[in-house]
Amino acid sequence: MRKFLITVNEKQYEVEVDEIKSGKNPKPPLTSGSNGKDVSKVVTGTAAPAASSASGSVKVNAPMPGSIYKINVNKGDLVTKGQSLLILEAMKMENEIKSPKDGKVVNVLVAKGQSVNIGQTLVEIV
Repeated sequence: MRKFLITVNEKQYEVEVDEIKSGKNPKPPLTSGSNGKDVSKVVTGTAAPAASSASGSVKVNAPMPGSIYKINVNKGDLVTKGQSLLILEAMKMENEIKSPKDGKVVNVLVAKGQSVNIGQTLVEIV
C-alpha cells in the first residue's frame, strides 16, 4: 500500500492506494477515512459531448453510470461553457457535469433520482 497527498481545489487529501497484481483479489474500497469521517468528495469535470447533430446541438452524456442527484438547469435556459448542468452521484461521489459550450438548453432528458448509464444523453444544448 502506498500513501499519497493529493490537492483538489486547494484542499489536501491523504489517500492510500493498493496495487492490484495478477491473481490477487483487491481489498474492498474504503468508505470512510481513518478518523471515521465520510471521504466522499465533489469531483468536477466537463462532460464530453457525444456529437453534434444536424441542428448543431451538442448532447452532453454521462461520463459514468450513477444517479441524478441534482439538476441545475431547465429547458430554455442559457448556459455558458463550464457552467454546472447537473450533479451525478456515482460511488458516493458527487460529480458536477459542466456545459461543454455556451448555448441554450433545448432538452433535459433526465430527472432527479433517475439512474443513468455511461454514455446516456443527459442534456442537449444548441
